[in-house]
Amino acid sequence: MHPYIVQPGDTLLRIARRFDINAAALLAANPALSPTMLPLPGLLLGIPNGAGTIYCIQPGDTIIALAERLGCSIHALSAANPHLDLKHLLPGQLLEIKANTTQRIIDPRAEYGQVELEKDVALLELEFPFVDVKTIGESVMGKPILAVKLGEGPHKVHMNAAMHANEWITAPLLMTFIEDAAQACLHGKKLCDMDMRALLKKVSVWFVPMVNPDGVELVQEGLHPGHLYYTELLRWNRGSTRFTKWKANVHGVDLNDQFPAFWEEEVERRDVHGPGPRDYPGEAPLSEPEARALADFTREECFDLVVALHTQGQEIYWNYRGYEPPEAEVIAKLMSQASGYKPVKLKGSDAGYKDWFIYDYRKPGFTVEIGYGVNPLPLDSFQDLYDEVRPLLLAALAAAAGQT
Repeated sequence: MHPYIVQPGDTLLRIARRFDINAAALLAANPALSPTMLPLPGLLLGIPNGAGTIYCIQPGDTIIALAERLGCSIHALSAANPHLDLKHLLPGQLLEIKANTTQRIIDPRAEYGQVELEKDVALLELEFPFVDVKTIGESVMGKPILAVKLGEGPHKVHMNAAMHANEWITAPLLMTFIEDAAQACLHGKKLCDMDMRALLKKVSVWFVPMVNPDGVELVQEGLHPGHLYYTELLRWNRGSTRFTKWKANVHGVDLNDQFPAFWEEEVERRDVHGPGPRDYPGEAPLSEPEARALADFTREECFDLVVALHTQGQEIYWNYRGYEPPEAEVIAKLMSQASGYKPVKLKGSDAGYKDWFIYDYRKPGFTVEIGYGVNPLPLDSFQDLYDEVRPLLLAALAAAAGQT
């Protein structure tokens, strides 16, 4: 058993994931912990010992060379040593090498927020030299909104996730797809019978895995004194510091009601007159920096097809007021065949990202409602959700590449 002091942002599952133990073992070792309450920062915990060894960093060591020499992956070393900057190792630092650390970069065993996203994006850049990364804007609280690119083809695709805060599970789902696609491309393997090298020579796809990082943080960690918007958020959330039902950004604005496609009609339909957990379209279209960043990025790149991931309902929305191109319904049916999700011709909805994309560009745009249940969808359903969404995303890429 060794000691650990709870840090801001820690949750039971995050601590368990960090030390590669299960939550039950952590609870058993710390009877004062509650499985339903966030651990208090500053609390001293006992962490059950795991198998592993220690290596002392030597002059000239790099993380890539060490991973080769020690027979483990870069992301395994990162997972075991979250306190180290693996791009700038210093002689004398101690590196922990765990025997059974996951060999994947994306680890969905705990809440996935901005900290996890930034770490994983950096690891993707290290592991796959053909991955491009850029910051397309910042959230209200100044968190970078990251975009990750795969492919070099002329057909341009965009996929985004975690626009609604309590739908954050879409972020690790999209990141897992990026990792799997990059791995298949690197090693010349197929992903669901799709030749990824050939596909990524035909398409270029920009992923934005977390559009709403401030909102995601609220859902996962709750509201704490000292938050810049503590008083306002407490009022908007009806006095509760728990934000599990929160969809909006930190201004209480629903980002998927922010886009200039019949926005005034959406304001009237929603009939929500101020900030809150959901459905407030804001004071004007694109008033929020997250929505504005996504719109500016879309205008800059002129995508041929876009997919926005949401939860839940197992449905694919593919139309908008008759402005969608004829091939949109055909592509939706292909995505449906791949996933089992139902293609739905939606009415009575405006101002969403895919609505605006279709309206402005007359190109195929899709909102995919992943899974079924109550948001946030439980983490123990992750693999089932990924099994549904992976072939759906591949079908969308194949359609964009003209491979259907």
